[in-house]
Amino acid sequence: MKIKRFEDLDSWKKARELANMIYNLTNQKVFCRDLQLRNQLRDASGSVMHNIAEGFDAGSDAEFIRFLKISRRSASEVQSELYLALDQNYITSMQLGEAYDKATEVKRLINGHITYLRRTKK
Repeated sequence: MKIKRFEDLDSWKKARELANMIYNLTNQKVFCRDLQLRNQLRDASGSVMHNIAEGFDAGSDAEFIRFLKISRRSASEVQSELYLALDQNYITSMQLGEAYDKATEVKRLINGHITYLRRTKK
């Protein structure tokens, strides 16, 4: 199947799930006390999906790979920030695990896409 839109990419779909998961976590009342962390988590999770979309229309595989790498780094940022949210008792260990695992899944899909793009370039 030929991918015609960024919405068809599994990595973008899972990144969207991650962003919504983060928004749901940060909508909890306890996050109201820490707007900076809440906004940082939301921005990073949004960056994961947005960079996949932006890279899809970048015009070249090399540029797409560059955007995918940014997206992957943003997913790592989300994972790190989740620990801070846990340390501040904003989320539970279970919530951290679920969101962390979703971010790991997104990174795995991004890595697969990078590998695919590099192989087709040769």
